[in-house]
Amino acid sequence: MTKTVWKVDQVHSEVGFSVKHMMISKAKGTFDKFDAVVEANPEDLTDAKIEVTIDTASINTRNEDRDNHLRSGDFFDSETYPNMVFVASDIKKKSADEYEVNGDLTIKDTTKPITLDVTFEGQSKDPMGGNTVAGFSGKTAINRKEFGLTWNAAVETGGVLVGEEVKINFELELHKQA
Repeated sequence: MTKTVWKVDQVHSEVGFSVKHMMISKAKGTFDKFDAVVEANPEDLTDAKIEVTIDTASINTRNEDRDNHLRSGDFFDSETYPNMVFVASDIKKKSADEYEVNGDLTIKDTTKPITLDVTFEGQSKDPMGGNTVAGFSGKTAINRKEFGLTWNAAVETGGVLVGEEVKINFELELHKQA
């Protein structure tokens, strides 16, 4: 099967994250605006071209004050650095539907290699228009400090307000383009 171009269905896709909050719980959120350039055979991603762009200002933790702080220079500095970008560089098939996707993640002005664990969830025909649709899920974890997201505050009981490890997860529905 040859590679084809796929477009993200925003309504049926999500990029989310979680990070320790006050050393005792997790703060969770999503990025509401993102897109991807995917050229692939969904049943064999090993030679796929994948580039994901995430709008940092679209962060949504369901708390306006926290979201504004995350958009500020203390974290993403969304005015100066409006996007995070992931570009795949090497994809290894681990099983029939699981992949290790290596690539470079750029946040602010820092680019570091990361690895995504990706699962091909299958493909189907859209009953509304007969278009081919493919599903993928995945996850990774990064150390936010390695990307220049270093702001923190001490908490009274010891420790810090925001953990260093950020767990990232995603669900993508992709539509095959004609």
